Amino acid sequence: MSERVAGEQSSQHDGPAQTPSEAQSVAHHGSKEQEQAAQLIQKNYRGYRERRQLEGMGLDANSRWSEALREARWRNATKPVPRSERPTRETVTTPEQQSRAASDAARQNWKRVGEIARRAGGDDPIDDDEIDGDDDQRTRAEQKAEREKTAKMMDLQYFLEMVDQKHRYGSNLRAYHDQWKKSETNENFFYWLDQGHGKDFEHPTVSRERLEKEQVRYLSREERMQYLVKIDDEGRLRWAKNGERLNTTVEFKDSINGIVPKDDSTPAYAPAGRLESGPSHDRRNSTDSSNSESSAEHSDVEGEHYVNHDLKQSKGLAKIKYVSAATVLNHLLRGSVKPNSWIFVADTQFRLYVGIKQSGAFQHSSFLHGARISAAGLIKIKDGQLRRLSPLSGHYRPPTKNFRAFVHSLKDNGVDMSHVSISRSYAVLVGLEAYVKTRRKIKHGVEHAHNAETRIMHPEEYQKKIEESQDKSKSAQKERQLLAAHNEKQEAEKRERSWRHKLWRRIRHGSVTSKDELDVRVKEKKHKEPLSKAGLDVESGIPPDGKRIPLGSS
Repeated sequence: MSERVAGEQSSQHDGPAQTPSEAQSVAHHGSKEQEQAAQLIQKNYRGYRERRQLEGMGLDANSRWSEALREARWRNATKPVPRSERPTRETVTTPEQQSRAASDAARQNWKRVGEIARRAGGDDPIDDDEIDGDDDQRTRAEQKAEREKTAKMMDLQYFLEMVDQKHRYGSNLRAYHDQWKKSETNENFFYWLDQGHGKDFEHPTVSRERLEKEQVRYLSREERMQYLVKIDDEGRLRWAKNGERLNTTVEFKDSINGIVPKDDSTPAYAPAGRLESGPSHDRRNSTDSSNSESSAEHSDVEGEHYVNHDLKQSKGLAKIKYVSAATVLNHLLRGSVKPNSWIFVADTQFRLYVGIKQSGAFQHSSFLHGARISAAGLIKIKDGQLRRLSPLSGHYRPPTKNFRAFVHSLKDNGVDMSHVSISRSYAVLVGLEAYVKTRRKIKHGVEHAHNAETRIMHPEEYQKKIEESQDKSKSAQKERQLLAAHNEKQEAEKRERSWRHKLWRRIRHGSVTSKDELDVRVKEKKHKEPLSKAGLDVESGIPPDGKRIPLGSS
């Protein structure tokens, strides 16, 4: 009895039992709600993703694949290959095979050179429409063509850093490269350094540990967006990723997600690619202190690259012998190597990227993967307001005209320039450029005068000197012949267009007559021409002759 009552109470509490059709309807209704929720999430995410892509903060699938293919092609082109894997005289016997092997090797070498040249002389592949889609395309094309005339490639001495797949610091690689040039080897430099006879070589000034430790971080397209800077309506500089105003102070650090506050838990990007995270406050403080000490140590070491030891060791008037434009520039660059130095790079579209310089880890070359730039240097910003600019960059060494164009671009885009001070290094660079230009002109004038004197006084010696300086190959000889024919054709066209030639041709054909005959022809022509055209002279306003009619006759 009690069990039946309990069952009835339980059935009353649970409610009436559901039929199979009702349960199926509830399940269908629940799955429909889940489907609608999933569609809403997907729709919102797609909108968020498209907005980020329009703002230049994200990459679509096609862009990611294009970037991956470009990177794979680059790594394949710069991969060190030993000569043992190439065809040799022992493996090829016939002259045809030897010729084909030599041709294939030359083709591969030129292919590698072309890939490297495209990377060094290329621009950021981001389309203009991703950021400035409302601008007129023709105006943007003209501005881009004008900027490309002054775009600056990375300095030649840092090409080793760009070509190296590890991106080891360029100054360290140059020390080992000098030793490679002295050694008797036919191997590629990077293969010789890492796997060949030079793998056990230890440079006296640059240790192997330091060579492997100082690896410059080269940003991908997506990583680069974390350092992109935008200009707000007030002329202040803000991070494009979150809209916060910039402050170039010690309260910030670099990380895998760009510049973040110093107390942020985002892992830092270590020079050798190791991620350093600090879960606890003590670990974070110890990591920051070690990073600051390491940065100071690297700054001192990097500054040594710009020291002229001959000038440093000489005394008195003997120092003048070692003073040059390069010495002064290196002195300025050495002064720029300090802890908490913030650097900027403007690409060929004048998009601005800002980051913290870490000697041997994060340099001007990091932003654009070694591609061309419009301007580069040091920067100071306070609460988004630009305070100081300096045109110093050891990797690019752009001329002052690029820096002036960058400053004009900032003004044209509405940046607040009321508190900006230009570093005195700009004035020094202007003086250095004028000095180098004048010296080059004087040197060219002296050489030209000396060659002219040799050509007149000693023609045989001059001709022999010209022949020795020429390339003896058949291709060079053919090229000289084509250039000579082209120059001769241009000279002939120039003579045809000259007024003396035209005058002589008219005299020779008898088309030029005496002065009296010309006067007679001019007078006859004047008589034949009407004095005026109908309806355009003064007399056209006079009514025709007629009879006067009395008023009363009508």
